[in-house]
Amino acid sequence: MEETYIDSLDPEKLLQCPYDKNHQIRACRFPYHLIKCRKNHPDVANKLATCPFNARHQVPRAEISHHISSCDDKSCIEQDVVNQTRNLGQETLTESTWQCPPCDEDWDKDLWEQTSTPFVWGTANYCGNNSPASNIVMEHKSNLASGMRVPKSLPYVLPWKNNGNAQ
Repeated sequence: MEETYIDSLDPEKLLQCPYDKNHQIRACRFPYHLIKCRKNHPDVANKLATCPFNARHQVPRAEISHHISSCDDKSCIEQDVVNQTRNLGQETLTESTWQCPPCDEDWDKDLWEQTSTPFVWGTANYCGNNSPASNIVMEHKSNLASGMRVPKSLPYVLPWKNNGNAQ
């Protein structure tokens, strides 16, 4: 019995495809093959039913009730259900004692205490009169050569994407 169980776990063991009897598939690839072969053989797929305990078991629809009553994987599922019902009665749910930590942040206060203005693209460096940072003189710096300026907007059609059409 134990030898059969170990043999069924062997990933290199060859299994026969239920959709095409000529297919011999390694056990580790079998679930993927079943999905692919089910799509390729819809006529055979309509005649087979999937075991509710193990999706690798594809059984003729007429035999599914017999298979369900005698499936080896059924005992594993039933044992899990029994264990869960036992644990459900034993476990008592404890209420969480977690509390939110106190918040020391005050974003409004931080805004007034800010010594420099945040960078915003396309705006002049300006400090409001009510801010303590207003007495800082900021100079607009440009890395462009003198006489050059940053464009105010991008062109709608970029010259290199014009495809040779003159406008």
